[in-house]
Amino acid sequence: MDNIFTEVEVRKLSAPRPSKPGVKAWAGSLVALGLIAAGVIAGPRLLAPSADQAAIVAPPVVTVSAPIQQDVDTRLQFLGQFSAVDQVELRAQVGGTLTQIGFKDGDVVHKGDLLFTIDPTPYQIKLSEATAQLESARARLDFANREAFRADTMKQTGYGSVETADQRAADRRAAQAAGDNAEALVRDAQFDLDHTRITAPFTGRIGTHLVSVGNLIAGSRAASSPTTLLATLVSIDPIYLNFDMSEADYMKFQRERQSQTGPLADKVKVALIDETGFSRQGTLDFVDNTLDRSSGTIHARATIPNSDLLLTPGGFARVRLAVAPPVPALLVPDASVLPDQSEHIVLTVGADNVVTPKRVQVGDLRDGLRLIRAGLTPSDQVIIGGLPAARPGSKVSPETGAIHFAADQSRN
Repeated sequence: MDNIFTEVEVRKLSAPRPSKPGVKAWAGSLVALGLIAAGVIAGPRLLAPSADQAAIVAPPVVTVSAPIQQDVDTRLQFLGQFSAVDQVELRAQVGGTLTQIGFKDGDVVHKGDLLFTIDPTPYQIKLSEATAQLESARARLDFANREAFRADTMKQTGYGSVETADQRAADRRAAQAAGDNAEALVRDAQFDLDHTRITAPFTGRIGTHLVSVGNLIAGSRAASSPTTLLATLVSIDPIYLNFDMSEADYMKFQRERQSQTGPLADKVKVALIDETGFSRQGTLDFVDNTLDRSSGTIHARATIPNSDLLLTPGGFARVRLAVAPPVPALLVPDASVLPDQSEHIVLTVGADNVVTPKRVQVGDLRDGLRLIRAGLTPSDQVIIGGLPAARPGSKVSPETGAIHFAADQSRN
């Protein structure tokens, strides 16, 4: 009795299993398959919430606000590149040995500052020779004047012939011409001597010197003759900002400018490559007379003050051109404007808290806000927060928010 299993039961347990399943084994398999099938069929019903549970789920919360109204101007924006108003290659008009360099590379030099000196000795000698020739010519002219006076006096008193008087008058004119020629030679020699000192023709920033002291400089007054390039000099205040307008922008600019009576369309604002705001101002002073046929653009240029000498020729900047005075407009956060293929939409919430998309026409950015040209009304409730949870046609739980617009228009 202490043993749980009887001898017969031990024999049954230890007996080898039959090679083929019995009726009981098939029955057990069928029962298991039935339970699995029932679980597959009934599983979704068991996992799905009931109607009461679905009613408890609240609609997603979104933040809404009416678009703000601000007076904004019509503007065009381009990418421009700075260039110098004046730029010159410094070359010598006389040849000789370079004896002095009067600047440091990259210095700001002023008009009249001495930049290079060429050995003046040969030109001083030439000037001395020309001066001596001038003195000799003046002496001959003085003698010719006295001889002509005496011959004329003797002719009038009858003691001299007419031919002698005419000869002395001709000698005087020849002496006068020789004197004029000698004066020209002196001026020529003085010109060469003066140009052994090369000075800055205007105030600007000079580049690196391209020759060193002791080099033999080739100089010439003729532009076609080969000369030695000494350095380059560019003006820096004011400075040009060059940019290109597309044909569409150019037509908008022209139409708006013709409709304005003041100089509004000639004012530009500039932002450097590392600036977010348009803090500098300038004047549009040139628009080319033809469109480029290959690019479909027209060249324009503005002049920008550069008193702090921060702007450098060759640098890039954004230029903004206002072409119409401010008018009331609607603005919404840029993140609230969603692309829809080639168009844009804004999600709004109606009186029944249903999300309704609206197609809009957009303008440029103003301090992170997108200008809406058409498609919205001032009373529309635009979704400005919780956009990922909003679906067109679905209900939401709106909360009132606010759109902020910076007062400093120079940042736009």
